[in-house]
Amino acid sequence: QLQLVQSGGGLVQPGGSLRLSCVASGFTLYYYAIGWFRQAPGKEREGVACFSTSDGITSYADSVKGRFTISRDTAKNTVYLQMNSLQPEDTAVYYCAFGRGYVATMWNRPSLYDDWGQGTQVTVSS
Repeated sequence: QLQLVQSGGGLVQPGGSLRLSCVASGFTLYYYAIGWFRQAPGKEREGVACFSTSDGITSYADSVKGRFTISRDTAKNTVYLQMNSLQPEDTAVYYCAFGRGYVATMWNRPSLYDDWGQGTQVTVSS
């Protein structure tokens, strides 16, 4: 079991950028999927981005393609979500997650992930 600690959220103006970090404590060797999800008020949790540790393939929700980038630093056991050109619609609580398996649809299937960060609020507003 991993402990995932998130940071980097906050308030940003439209068009601004934020980078979310998720630091994993524990043995990560057998975790093959890393995902970012978000949940806005009144909405279900939705997939934002996913990274496959086995082949490096990344997947993104259509709403964030070209603006968000998922990456990892294996030496630091840290996964990042770089968010550019933020819009008010991006306002949500963002969660990182690690999964011990991988399928192509994991980017938007939170039930397939095993360990979750505590969530961090991202608010995009003037």
